[in-house]
Amino acid sequence: MNENLITVLDQNTFKWIITGVAGFIDSNILEILLKHNQEVIGIDNFETGHKKNLVDVQNKLSEKDWQRFNFYELDINDYDVIQPIFKNTDFVLHQAALGSVPRSLKDPLRTNSVNINGFLNVIHASKENNVRGFIYAASSSTYGDHKELPKKENVIGNPLSPYALTKYTNELYAKIYSEEFGLRSIGLRYFNVFGKRQDPNGAYAAVIPLWINSILQNKDIYINGDGSTTRDFCYIKNVVEANILSALNIDNQENQFEVFNIAFGESNSLDTLSNLIVSILEEHGHIYSKKPIYRDFRAGDIKDSLADISKAKNLISYTPFYSLEDGLRECIPWYMDNRKNNAWTI
Repeated sequence: MNENLITVLDQNTFKWIITGVAGFIDSNILEILLKHNQEVIGIDNFETGHKKNLVDVQNKLSEKDWQRFNFYELDINDYDVIQPIFKNTDFVLHQAALGSVPRSLKDPLRTNSVNINGFLNVIHASKENNVRGFIYAASSSTYGDHKELPKKENVIGNPLSPYALTKYTNELYAKIYSEEFGLRSIGLRYFNVFGKRQDPNGAYAAVIPLWINSILQNKDIYINGDGSTTRDFCYIKNVVEANILSALNIDNQENQFEVFNIAFGESNSLDTLSNLIVSILEEHGHIYSKKPIYRDFRAGDIKDSLADISKAKNLISYTPFYSLEDGLRECIPWYMDNRKNNAWTI
């Protein structure tokens, strides 16, 4: 991580709230904050998060670091219960959501409940408690059917799924709360985040952990489309840094409401991705001889994705260090070790 950022954290103790703290992205943020002198309150109901992620964080920290963490097993849809927890908080990192386009098409009611009603509860609790900054997980799905590349924050299309609609609604609410109530907020439009603790199991597993898991078990891997579909894959360490940079720069924002693309700024095809995973696993002694199986595109998916990250670079000094290959080389051994230690089901 940026050395100047580490210095600021080590020399200043802030109070943070992370919603969805047992999730993949959230637990990685938690680990860094606790390692660097911060006080953190975490909220999760374990609908998609995993207790094992919190145990994994605890095992990597000193007892002193872990004591700065307070956890509440709560649902963000229960406003009266969560609201008092936000008292005397500096920064809220709202990560809790039901992800996955296919999940939202199957169950739009639950997606709406968590991603819109839950979001409103969290941002209102932040406003009522006068938090210094509200940072939330937005999504590249907001660009919808807009085809121009690279994606720039000020131009979006029509949403292609209930999930995309909920994430855009979050941005609209954040804008209103900034303009009408003075709450400083930053939305981070994540592009295909991957890394350690990302769940490879279940019907809605993301492609990278799913493929790593399948290849390690010598199972088939499936590509939706002809393999030429592109994505801007962003390693988790880039995302963690973006969240912390956003919070620590929020007082310097000219506008009280901002949205940034958070990605690496480079697109790779699914064919390239599968070949790279196979190649890196071969370097670790796992030989995989199967060829990908191609099938129809999924409903709600876009063909190509690439982010313009210049706005985040200019306004919060976001500079992603980890490319797709860098991230895979770091996280693949983590998945392999978890399988060896029989800790794969998370």
